[in-house]
Amino acid sequence: MKIKIISPRWPEHSIWRQMHFRFPTLNLATLAGLTPQEYEVAIEDENIEDINYNDDTDIAAITAMTPLAPRAYAIADRFREKGKKVVLGGFHATWMPEEAIQHADAVVQGEAEGVWPKVLDDLRNNRSQRFYKNSSLPQASDLIIPRRDLLMQKRYFFINLVQTTRGCPYDCKFCSVTAFYGGTYRFRPVEEIEKEIQGLTTGAGFVLFVDDNIVGNTAYAKKLFTMLKEQKRRWVSQASVTIADNPELLKLASESGCHGLFMGFETLNQDNLNLMGKPFNKIQKYKDIISKLHDHGIGVHGSFIFGYDYDDKSVFERLIKFAEDAKLDAAFMPVLTPFPGTEIYKQMEAEGRIIERDWSKYDMEHVVYKPKGMTPEELQQGHDWANSRFYSYPSILKRIGNLRRSLWVFGPMNWDLRKAWKKVLTAS
Repeated sequence: MKIKIISPRWPEHSIWRQMHFRFPTLNLATLAGLTPQEYEVAIEDENIEDINYNDDTDIAAITAMTPLAPRAYAIADRFREKGKKVVLGGFHATWMPEEAIQHADAVVQGEAEGVWPKVLDDLRNNRSQRFYKNSSLPQASDLIIPRRDLLMQKRYFFINLVQTTRGCPYDCKFCSVTAFYGGTYRFRPVEEIEKEIQGLTTGAGFVLFVDDNIVGNTAYAKKLFTMLKEQKRRWVSQASVTIADNPELLKLASESGCHGLFMGFETLNQDNLNLMGKPFNKIQKYKDIISKLHDHGIGVHGSFIFGYDYDDKSVFERLIKFAEDAKLDAAFMPVLTPFPGTEIYKQMEAEGRIIERDWSKYDMEHVVYKPKGMTPEELQQGHDWANSRFYSYPSILKRIGNLRRSLWVFGPMNWDLRKAWKKVLTAS
C-alpha cells in the first residue's frame, strides 16, 4: 500500500506563508520513519509544493496545528471524495477529535509512536477505529531517526532538524506543548543523538534542535553539549532564561557551537508572568540575561506575548524600546492565542471571551478573544505596529549592527521577516 504524509499550507494572511527562511516540520519525516517497510511512503509539504490528488495513494495521513485545521479538513475531504482512506493527527486533532473525525476515517490523538503501525494495519484491513491513542507515553529512548531522505531538501533553508527531548518541565498556561506531551519531560540517550548527527550531511554544519527547552535538565544538557563540542557543529534551539543563571552550562553551550536560542521572556509585566504560570522569569534580569548570552556569542530570539490581562495600550512602545535597547537579535511578538487544549482556552471559554471560531485566525497574529486592558482592535493595531517597527531597517541596524557569529543565523532571518511582515501588513 502507498501512504502519503501531508502538511497543509499556512493561510494566505499568515506571516508563516510569506517567509522564505523555512524548514520542514520534523513530524513528517518522523511519521515516515515509523511507517513499516512494507508500505511505500511519500511526503508532501503544501508550503513548498502542490498536493497531488491524482496519484495511486491509498492512505493520506495529514497532520495539522490549529491554524492549519481548516486547510487540513479541505485536503482530507478531497481525498475521501476520491475513495482514499484518511488519517488526521497533530495538536488540533488531539484536542478536537470529534470535529476532526468528521473529515477522516481515523484520528490519532497525541504521539504516534506505539500506535501508528496498528492504525495502518487496521485501515488496510477495513477495521479501523475512529480514535487511536497510546495507553502510555512513548519513551524518548524509543524515538527513531526521521526519514529526511523523503524531504525536498533544496526547497528548505536547511533540513537538519533533530529532537533530543520531548515536553517541558514547566507548565505555562498559554502553551499547548505540556498538555500534548502529558506534562512530562523526556530525553533521548545522548549516544543515539550523536549517531544521528554524524549521519547529517547537509546544511553547512548547522543543526536546529526542535526541543521546547533544551536546558530543562541541567545534567542532561551538559552531557549533550559536551558531545556537541566534540562534533564541531553549529546549532540553534530553544531554552528557558534559566541558562543564564548557570555560568558553566552557558559557557559549555557556547563552546559546543550554539549560535542562537529562542527564549520565552513573554512579557515586561511580572503580574502577567504570574498569571502565565511562569514566575521564575524575573523582568529585572532580562537585559542582563541577553547581555550574558551575547558575551558568549549566542544570539537571542526573544518571545513576547501581547494581550495578557495586565497589558494596556502602552505595552507596544515599551516593548520595542526594551528590545532595541537590549539589542535583541530577533523577536517573536504574537498576540495571545487560546489554543484548544491549553488552560487559557478553558479559562476564556468559561468567561465567554472568545470572539472568533475560524481556526485559520488562530495563527498568533489575529485577535480571537476579548482582552481586558484594551479593545480587540487596539490589540490588533498595536501588534501590527510593533512587528512592523521591530523589523524596520533602523531597528535591524540598531539591534544587530555589531558583528558576532550569530549574524550567520539572524542576519537572513531579520531580512526575511522584514519582507514577510511588509507583505502581510500591506495586504491586510
